[in-house]
Amino acid sequence: MMPSHLSPRRRLLRGLLAALLLPASLRALAAAKAPTQINILTSYPDDVMARFEAAFEKNHPQYRIRFLWRMPHDALPYLEQAAQQAAGGETVDVYWATSPRTFARLKQQRLLRKLARREAALPARIGATQIADPDGYFVATEVAGYVFAYNQRKLDQLGVAAPRDWPELANPKLLDNIALPVPDEVGFAPVMFDIVLQAYGWRRGWALWSEIAALAQLVHRGASFVADLVGPGEVAIGLSIDFFVKAAIANGAAIAQRYPQHNGVNPGHIALPLAGRNGAGADAFLRFVLSAQGQALLTQRDIRKLPVSPQAYAGMDAAEFNPYAAAANGIMNYDGERGRERLNVIAAVFRQMLAAPHAELRALWQRVYRAEAAGRDAAAVRALLTQPPLDEAGADDEAVRREFGKNLEGSAPPQQELAQAWSRACAARRAQAGLMLDGMAV
Repeated sequence: MMPSHLSPRRRLLRGLLAALLLPASLRALAAAKAPTQINILTSYPDDVMARFEAAFEKNHPQYRIRFLWRMPHDALPYLEQAAQQAAGGETVDVYWATSPRTFARLKQQRLLRKLARREAALPARIGATQIADPDGYFVATEVAGYVFAYNQRKLDQLGVAAPRDWPELANPKLLDNIALPVPDEVGFAPVMFDIVLQAYGWRRGWALWSEIAALAQLVHRGASFVADLVGPGEVAIGLSIDFFVKAAIANGAAIAQRYPQHNGVNPGHIALPLAGRNGAGADAFLRFVLSAQGQALLTQRDIRKLPVSPQAYAGMDAAEFNPYAAAANGIMNYDGERGRERLNVIAAVFRQMLAAPHAELRALWQRVYRAEAAGRDAAAVRALLTQPPLDEAGADDEAVRREFGKNLEGSAPPQQELAQAWSRACAARRAQAGLMLDGMAV
């Protein structure tokens, strides 16, 4: 036995020396039993991954997990580089994240291994949203829905009811009381904007976003607005994704949430890079995440995600949100495949039309409200302030999509020439709207 009074460092050195003195045959046996490493690239937070690590390694003691953290805009170049270094450098065995566009590009570049039939046979769709690759190269593990997080006390002070759907946010009483994430800075936000555009049409959808944005406080990259703004009552409503809100509630925030009647889901996917070396370990981890135990972990208090397995909802409280039941009721009608390639375009339009001139836009809308309260007809001004710089056909144009196609969630927006042209067009409309309001003496 090793003396107990030795320092940890001294005991470690003794242990290493003892291992070196073992006969070669015993050292080989010990090495054969040593756990093999699984390299998992993810953007999920450490507290989520720690739970999966502990549960997986308990069930599979032959493996040890090593997590590599990259945000979506960093993950793609990292995986491309890992594939190039497959002959000698470090590779990735599993990629697990929320970034449908990254997974689609990895598939296009043939960097993913096709999954076994049993994984590819999981639900591929919730409502109108395709959540898994139809060719079986990546599969959804969980989904998240979009919610209105609200502070009831603050709403009561404003005399506003908790909103049930998006048009109710365009309420002048909510001035400075909506926390709105900027879509080219906050990863989950582009889909949220497209949900409204698909539900109400391109023209009316942008009219809603123009008015909502003018009433809102814009939320930028890295902000914890649900807990920091909605919870203390600095704003009445925050537009967010459900697991952020559930986490804030679980940590004591005095807020509630509601799923709007026009909604969609943002899936988290898992895939196995073709260059990974530990194929058996990668398969085992993927099967664990999709197993009943892995899906149940997603529902725990400090994770609060929506499992992809319909069976996971069988024993849940009826008050818990079930995306499959919501889809059956017609709530989940967002077409993610239709929207995927235009999300970058939508984010760029929001930047030039609503975010960059936010202070000016806000002032103009306040003048519109005053004009209407005085009985003036401000319909023409509204039309100017709500007109996007391109129509839906333009947003679907292949050349336009290609120009913005390399932007990923969380990346800094480049200064594209087309975006600058949009900025000038929107500025001209704001100037014209201002002149019209001048004529109304408001």
